[in-house]
Amino acid sequence: MRFLVDECIGPAVAEWLREQGHEVFSVYDEARGLDDEAIIKKASAENWILITNDKDFGEKIYREGHPHRGVILLRLEDQRSIMKIKVLRQLFQDYGDRLSDRFVVVTETNVRFGQK
Repeated sequence: MRFLVDECIGPAVAEWLREQGHEVFSVYDEARGLDDEAIIKKASAENWILITNDKDFGEKIYREGHPHRGVILLRLEDQRSIMKIKVLRQLFQDYGDRLSDRFVVVTETNVRFGQK
């Protein structure tokens, strides 16, 4: 899969995704400081699934009507990279075939799919 990893997610998650064989664009590594508007446009135009913990992307999609190719919004109490990786590993295992073009909110204990 192709993932655009928001700056707030960090480089360790991007590196783990690469190790799993995914194609990754890391804002932290490649375009630090890129604003949300540019991120959502890049993700959509270039067919990336966005991984973020920034709730503003829900607003951009549902209120402002931005198109997207998929968003994984991590809402974790524990923001350490190891927890992000653990949650993503489980998400991919359980729902990997359902992530494209979906808005998915993920916590340590729950996965919720938004409208297509």
